[in-house]
Amino acid sequence: MTTDKDEVGQGSEIAEVFLYGVMKNHYKALPVVPKIFYKQNVQDNAKGADSVHIVINEAEDDFSLWFGEAKFYNSIADARLDAVVSSVYASLDTGKLRKENAIITNVSDLDQLILAAPLREKIKAALSSQVSIDHLKPKIHVPILIIHQCADTAACAELSDEYRAQISAHHTSRAESYFSKQLAGSSKVNSP
Repeated sequence: MTTDKDEVGQGSEIAEVFLYGVMKNHYKALPVVPKIFYKQNVQDNAKGADSVHIVINEAEDDFSLWFGEAKFYNSIADARLDAVVSSVYASLDTGKLRKENAIITNVSDLDQLILAAPLREKIKAALSSQVSIDHLKPKIHVPILIIHQCADTAACAELSDEYRAQISAHHTSRAESYFSKQLAGSSKVNSP
């Protein structure tokens, strides 16, 4: 069993690495602050978002900002989903967004990744502490990756149609539950 030693598995390195891979390979995202690489020891959980990526839209000479949350749980029951919803809303707090933006603009990763100087300056200007977070919010995406120990998968001996249907129904139910909880808690996100 590969899980973290903390009680709920938050900040699990395996989930963070997987999210990093999804963002980099599927979305072609630039890892502006690959927090998994900034950890100083194995007990150190990422502070703030578990991943920070920028996706470039070359056709529009624009970008989107991705603050990822990654969790590794032994269960994805509703009680665990509450913790994920709380974590996502906490990460959207104006003060936390400003701190993330300060980290992005103060490390050299951004200068090394984005070659076009005008776009790099546009990104830095949008992330500036002098600019209202309201202008940045439409560009923010929060990918949520939850890896869990699945009893159905552990009991499965082959990739049958029955297993696929069972897993699909289970995860559809979990996703619906998560989004219901997210909508119910949406008033928790503060405005600047």
